[in-house]
Amino acid sequence: MATVRVEFDIEADAESVWKVISDWASGPVRMAPGFVTESHEAENGDRVVTFASGAIARERFIALDEDRRRVVFSVIGEAVQPTHDNASMQILPLEADRCRFVWIHDVLPDAFGEPMLATMQAATPVIQQALRAR
Repeated sequence: MATVRVEFDIEADAESVWKVISDWASGPVRMAPGFVTESHEAENGDRVVTFASGAIARERFIALDEDRRRVVFSVIGEAVQPTHDNASMQILPLEADRCRFVWIHDVLPDAFGEPMLATMQAATPVIQQALRAR
């Protein structure tokens, strides 16, 4: 199983960043505008995310931990169809106006790891910019 991980700091308070990340339906558009062009909750509770490239990902909600500011989900289909995916995003407070974004995917087959990491790295500066305190 490939494990890919991206961590980066955001110049904003953890609670305001968490409000965006924890928004299951529209969080992806709010956290990565332009990189993600559409995000909505499907009739069965899955999330459908459309990227600027035209790729579409279907994601299944797994868990939300408000105390730890952590959301867990799985990519389950559309453009990417792993046999297994477990993803999490967590927001860790560092200072009053600075937090750390921790994003992890455990994915099978292993070959999905490298393109998954490349997408996560490409999204990083967009997320940092979008969520930075104004």
